[in-house]
Amino acid sequence: MVWSRQGPRLKAIFFDIDDTLFSTTEFAGRARRNSLEAMIHTGLRIDLDDLEAELTEIIAEFSSNYDQHFDKLLLRVPRKHYRGVNPAIIVAAGVVAYHQTKFMELKPYDDVLAVLERLSQVSELVLGVITHGLAVKQSEKLIRLGVYGYLDANAIFISEQIGISKPNPKLYQRALSDLNLKPAEAMYIGDRPTHDIDPPNGIGMITVRNRRGRHRDEVGVTEPDFEIDSFNQLEEIVTQMLKDPSAMKTST
Repeated sequence: MVWSRQGPRLKAIFFDIDDTLFSTTEFAGRARRNSLEAMIHTGLRIDLDDLEAELTEIIAEFSSNYDQHFDKLLLRVPRKHYRGVNPAIIVAAGVVAYHQTKFMELKPYDDVLAVLERLSQVSELVLGVITHGLAVKQSEKLIRLGVYGYLDANAIFISEQIGISKPNPKLYQRALSDLNLKPAEAMYIGDRPTHDIDPPNGIGMITVRNRRGRHRDEVGVTEPDFEIDSFNQLEEIVTQMLKDPSAMKTST
């Protein structure tokens, strides 16, 4: 990368959500297991590990955004395993348990809120999100995680609402265009090299890889400008950039 003493100032920071603001993998694992235990408790007579393996297969086939995982699960389980019990009750038990887990356990990484609060107090910085997924599902995460209050309401970009999915760099370009930002004035923090680092790198944004998600060992085509293991490290990077605009990226 090339740096310039006449480079622009950092004006915006965009965040990925999943495995960047919170551990998606850990939460999803707990929520799904709690749901399956609730389904078994309600009358589904099958081994928990076998049930979990089948659910994992369904998620791989239909994606995590599919909204009828438990219905599909019962279709694939022989009827003898829940004979005498209304299948709608079993599915409802799974859904309720999943939502209860969201209420109790969907939380950001320990250092996220404190750092976002401090960054939100920097008047020249816009804090936003560029995320892939369903609009309602991703928005719910922002509310439940408690991060929405630190974000600029005009800086939330969700792929379903825009019609562009990661890793298409047009998703990032759209965010910059809507906020009248040059790529070198904006930073993106994400965990997945192929989706969160390569695309914004390709258009000249400042990239920061969070290495504590499930994609920590994945390799991309390009290198991030920075790597972090905590949001405290991110705050140090941002503070230095705001203090010394010479450390701003002009090209890659």
